[in-house]
Amino acid sequence: MMRGQRPAGARCRRALCLLVTAIVAFSWAAQAEETLQGPQLDPQKLERVSDYLRGEVSAGRIPGAILLIQQRGKPVVYAKFGMRNARMRQPMTDDTIFRLYSMSKPITSVAAMMLVDDGKLALDDPVAKYIPAFADVKVAVETSNGRLALVPPVRPITILDLLRHTSGITYGFYGDTAVRKLYAVAGLFDGDPDNAQVIERLARLPLAEQPATLWDYGHSTDVLGRVVEIVSGKSLYGFEKERLLDPLGMHDTAFFVADDAKRPLIAEPLSDDWFDRPVAGITEATAPRRWESGGAGMVGTIGDYARFVQMLLSGGELDGRRYLRRETVALMTTDHIGPASGIARDPEFDFPGPESGFGLGFAVQKPPLPAGEYRWDGVGGTFFFVDPADDLFVICLMQAPAQRGRIQTDVKRLVHQALR
Repeated sequence: MMRGQRPAGARCRRALCLLVTAIVAFSWAAQAEETLQGPQLDPQKLERVSDYLRGEVSAGRIPGAILLIQQRGKPVVYAKFGMRNARMRQPMTDDTIFRLYSMSKPITSVAAMMLVDDGKLALDDPVAKYIPAFADVKVAVETSNGRLALVPPVRPITILDLLRHTSGITYGFYGDTAVRKLYAVAGLFDGDPDNAQVIERLARLPLAEQPATLWDYGHSTDVLGRVVEIVSGKSLYGFEKERLLDPLGMHDTAFFVADDAKRPLIAEPLSDDWFDRPVAGITEATAPRRWESGGAGMVGTIGDYARFVQMLLSGGELDGRRYLRRETVALMTTDHIGPASGIARDPEFDFPGPESGFGLGFAVQKPPLPAGEYRWDGVGGTFFFVDPADDLFVICLMQAPAQRGRIQTDVKRLVHQALR
């Protein structure tokens, strides 16, 4: 044996020791990576989510649904249930088109924040800078005899107010206050108005309260959509299509279904649901119209909306293209109506709920529930929520307005229970 050469047994023991060390090191690295990534979803517990939606279809409470649960950029659950059109016996398919209603609001809010990132719009800009008719807006105050007195606003409505629904602009399709009744009979959508005409009509109505004093769900995002048009020099859809929808590959997201061949793809509610009630002037997903409601008017597919939500979850970037600054997404998903803001919550119509605040286009979860989670839904039955801490989002699309609140709550609970 040559000097310095170790016996074969020693060499084997050393090699084995190195192998064990490498395995342990790899195991530690894997555990560290798993810790950094956060909780995993339990596949068996996730089955409960699918079983739940399957049961809703079997019980005849909803016609059908599509569910996507995506974590770390990859689908964990993607399932279709029931029918998109029960009357026609058409099954739910990947390309089913849904009325998004208020899930349009996050898209319009992102479009506006893209202009903020461009330096063409500022959050503290008065809305009247872009729509002069709002310079003369008044605030309605109910007097002791039940009449309305009109007083000047203490301060102008700002772009920030539109984004967080503190403008004093309300809706006329819910509630029975004197101001909401005025909105309901104002004829905002009479004829075939475009965005400019609808917002000019809206500016003639009084505000329901002083700006920045109450979270009041209303036409704020519709006004924001008109601001996007004025600043960009394009129609709302034209700007969104050029800067957001087409680059993201959201080719079936629009303000109505223009292609006759795609009209059979539209999901429909059960015949005894209250879906035919007009909401914010939007009554039919196939009707060509000039009114492009940034707050309630869009239709789209689950594949389209998943691209949009993944872009937000990825900090404003997707597939190497940046749509929003990471800081902008953080600002949008931060609570702007918390106790320190001085903004009250309407106890009767506090749609974010007591467990949530509101950011710039989304409800934002407050502790002790998963902090940082943000979400929104649509009156037709669609909803989504994003959990950045677990790199997770959930989208559930259905056309079942009478069931949406209950099902959204149950699906969220089941998904949270599946995190381990």
